[in-house]
Parts: sequence; C-alpha cells; structure tokens
Amino acid sequence: MRNGNPAFPAPFAPLVPTRRTGHPLRIAVIGTSRYPIRQPFAGGLEALVWQLVGRLRSRGHDVTLFAGEGSDGVDGEFAEYAFPSRGWEASRTAAGDQSMPERAFMSDHHAYLRLLMALAGPLANRFDVIHNHSLHHLPVAMAPLLHTPMLTTLHTPPTPWLESAIQAAPQTTRGPGSFAAVSAFIAQQWRVLRPFAGPDVVSNGVDLTSWVAGQGGEMLSWSGRIVPEKAPHLAIDAARKAGMPLVIAGPLSDLRYFEQAIRPRLGLDVRYAGHLAVPELAQLVGSSAAVLVTPLWDEPYGLVVAESLACGTPVVAFDRGGIPEVVADSSLGALVPPGDVAAMAAAVGDVVDLDRVAVREHAERYLSVDRMVTKYEKAYQRLTSTSSVGADRTA
Repeated sequence: MRNGNPAFPAPFAPLVPTRRTGHPLRIAVIGTSRYPIRQPFAGGLEALVWQLVGRLRSRGHDVTLFAGEGSDGVDGEFAEYAFPSRGWEASRTAAGDQSMPERAFMSDHHAYLRLLMALAGPLANRFDVIHNHSLHHLPVAMAPLLHTPMLTTLHTPPTPWLESAIQAAPQTTRGPGSFAAVSAFIAQQWRVLRPFAGPDVVSNGVDLTSWVAGQGGEMLSWSGRIVPEKAPHLAIDAARKAGMPLVIAGPLSDLRYFEQAIRPRLGLDVRYAGHLAVPELAQLVGSSAAVLVTPLWDEPYGLVVAESLACGTPVVAFDRGGIPEVVADSSLGALVPPGDVAAMAAAVGDVVDLDRVAVREHAERYLSVDRMVTKYEKAYQRLTSTSSVGADRTA
C-alpha cells in the first residue's frame, strides 16, 4: 500500500523512469467506496486514480491509497481503513428506525467518517498532503478539522451534498481545502467555490505507454459504462447509418438497459466485446477507424476521448460538457450536435482519413498522465509550503 512495500501489487510498479518535481511527499489518496480501483476499471474516475497512484510512486513519493475493498494496494499497513464491500451494519434498533437511510448511503457515510476521524486523530501526522477523489461530502466537510492540507479533485458538476459541505465551511485560510477541476467546463460549473479559492484546472491524463498508437481498421468502436446516459444505442444507430460495423466494450452498469436497448440489436455488424482491461481495450481502440462518443449528459471531461486520441484514433462525439476541450480542433475528429445521430454518421466519413500520427502526437503533447501528475505535484508543493500546521516528517 505504501511506497517501498515489496508486497505492493505489480500494476502499480513504475513502467518508465519519470521526472520528479520537488522533494518526495507522503501522500494519502482517497478514492471511491463503491467500486474497487483495479482493472478492468468500473469507470474513468477509477482509472484516473489508479494511474495517478502509480505515477506518483514512480516519482519517489510515498503514497497510501484509501479505497474500496479489493482495490490494488489496500492490503497493507492501513488495510483496516479500506472501504468494505458490505459496509456498516446497523443494530436491530437503529435499522428499525423509519428515518434510516438506504443501506448503501449509510455504508458510504460510515466508511468515509471512519477514515476522516482517523486522519484527524491517529493518522494526523502520517501524511504531508491528502488528495481527495471521492464524490462524498465528508472529506470536504471535515477538511477544516484536519492537520493535513487537502486537495480535492472535482470530477463532476456540483451535487447538493458537496455544495452544502463547501458553503458550511468556515471562511478561514484553510476553509474546505483546495480544489482542482478536471476541465474548464467543470471549473465553471463550480461557481459555489467563489467564497474560497476557485478550482485550478488539471485535465485528466492518459498513460501513453498503455494507450499506444494503433494502425486503425475498418470498424468503429464505442467504450464506457453501459448506461442510458452514455447512450451506446445511439452509437449503434450512427454506425449503421454510416454503413460500418461497431464494437461496444464496457461494464454492464445498467443490466436492464443492456438487455432492453443493446442486446436485441447485436448482430454481425454490432458486437459486444465485454468489460475489457486496458491492454485489450487499447488494442480495440487502436484497431478502430474512429471512436464514437454519445453522451446524453454533460461529460465532465471525457477520458475515453483522450484514450482514443492517444491511440491515434479520431473521434466523433456529441458536443457536450468538457469534450470540446479534448477534441480541440478538426484535425482530431468531429463534434456534432448532441443527440444528432445523422450528423454523427455523416461525420464518420470525414474523420476516418485523418492523420493518425498527428492525432497521437497531439495526445503526447497535451494529454499525457505525466503532464497531469506534474501539475498535481506543483499543487501539493504549494499546499505543503503554505500549510500553517505541517505534518511531523519524523512520524
């Protein structure tokens, strides 16, 4: 779980020597409680945290991951603080209270409360900085009570719980901590932060050693969580209008949707490849003529877009959320009006002949995970240098 632990799983071993900014730090990374952080990833947030932990460790930092049970690297010194799959069990009396929230809500609440109480108490001097990636409100709400400075990455637009936690925080130097947003779109959405320092934009990054340039092919692909708001059914419509086969990959996050909207439409020209680990998914994307991205919601960033560009594969995407920041110009793909299947089909013919080498080179310059990690390192150094209560580095 910590840097230097020989039992730390191989997936977090450094792949290549990388640049380090500043002195090594002891960093606590808080992940999500619902899904383990391991391959195949449940979603972009889990993939991002996994990459971040690995790169930070390869740069010499001492990183501890607090995440869901079964995550890579949560079986060491701090395993007792892993978020258990079953979570907290109420007593019979408490469970009988008619005001009792749903069990999943209480499990999340208890997991984060237990961890934050530990970070405020017995673990108060164990870390130099805390990097929070959870979507839960408690880390932000309790940040002013901790000895250790906290950086929270905002992966989504505002939610009521997080807004409340931020607005209730004291308007002091520490406040609710510092913030980074995964896109300029998300930073703009978080105007509630204005009483405090607004979020820096630290765009998500892609591991260019895993998402390698591919040769392309004769088919299209779509990847992501298979849920209505990601709308792979519209990718099927667009591919058939374009007259090209389609391969779909991703976790069945909404089985009912898959059974009703996707499975009946599979056939010789549309195939479901399953929930793939990164090597297999990168192979699929790299062998695609183009990738279709069909969100019916405002994607905070669009990690699948960056992954596609890293493979040299152009993208046709609905113009929503943070996606236009990734598909920066027409040399990388095409943006079409949200929900416009006909426009997406028509754009396929335009993008399949784009220069794949130039697409890959753009990803290398602007979308790498190392570029992202360097920005986070600078944010950590700012926090630790200005923290009024530093951690005891001899602990």
